[in-house]
Amino acid sequence: MEKVIGIRFRDGGKIYHFDPGPHPVQKGDYVVVNTEQGKGLGEVVEGPFPKNPDVHPKEIKPIERPAQPVEIERHFENLRFEEEAEAFCLERIQALGLAMNLVDVECFYDRSKIIFYFTADGRVDFRELVKDLVRRLRMRVELRQIGVRNQAKMVGGLGTCGRPLCCATFLRNFHPVSIKMAKEQNLSLNPSKISGACGRLMCCLQYEYDTYKYYKQGMPKLGKKVETPQGRGKVIRQNVIDRIVTVLLESGQAIDIEYGPVSEHGAARPCQANLCERRNDAAPSQKGNAQEKPKPSGSAKQDSGQKPRKKKSRSGRSRKKTKKKRAE
Repeated sequence: MEKVIGIRFRDGGKIYHFDPGPHPVQKGDYVVVNTEQGKGLGEVVEGPFPKNPDVHPKEIKPIERPAQPVEIERHFENLRFEEEAEAFCLERIQALGLAMNLVDVECFYDRSKIIFYFTADGRVDFRELVKDLVRRLRMRVELRQIGVRNQAKMVGGLGTCGRPLCCATFLRNFHPVSIKMAKEQNLSLNPSKISGACGRLMCCLQYEYDTYKYYKQGMPKLGKKVETPQGRGKVIRQNVIDRIVTVLLESGQAIDIEYGPVSEHGAARPCQANLCERRNDAAPSQKGNAQEKPKPSGSAKQDSGQKPRKKKSRSGRSRKKTKKKRAE
């Protein structure tokens, strides 16, 4: 079976998959590959592992060869050059008074181009900054504005769980995260608990969202009125993983009722308990049993001292039509 490896060209960058071919490479080795920007040197961070059969062969490109010691030394020289370029860029940003935050610097392997990643609240006029950088570095310069999530991915750090950030370790792409995912998992909606280092909703909210959404099918919602063998009550808690709902009875007692597994059709059933939603028509209607009172007639209203309603006067247009008919 064909093998593939994951290569990363910079810390916190995206992982690209390549075919190692006949070259025996392992995790931690450096390899030379051909990219759209030219020749590049990257570090093997994944694999080798079997290739996904659903991936088209043209999407997996082969590596050129393992990197030589001289090429690895040049790679580390580029890293030192990036540090010098970053220091000079920070100096010019402060001198020009630009409202921008420099995040990272990336230099191509052959030093044909250098990219400065920055964040800013709005648009920044950095034309003078680019001129100073080109005059000093003598190469193509690009300033690329990124978002706060990409900033956290490049800088790295620790999350509220105490582990390194997912985006800086194994997460390859960002997916949309909504507050609905936190509500579906019955999590606290406190922004300080569900927000990541970037200030946005944490990416890990989507990891178990589909599981909770699937196992909550058929379970009564919070606040729903239900009927149990012990009496009527209201659902106050859901334990989706253990398939248990807690019901507060009208007597004030709280009981736990186990729900059965989800069937093939996605419906859940009570397990050894008669739990069903309480309907509005279950209780006898008082209005239906009460006898309708006869409506008083017009004469009765007059006898009771109430004045009869006056008939509405006809509009001016209807009076004109009546006069016209009489004249004819």
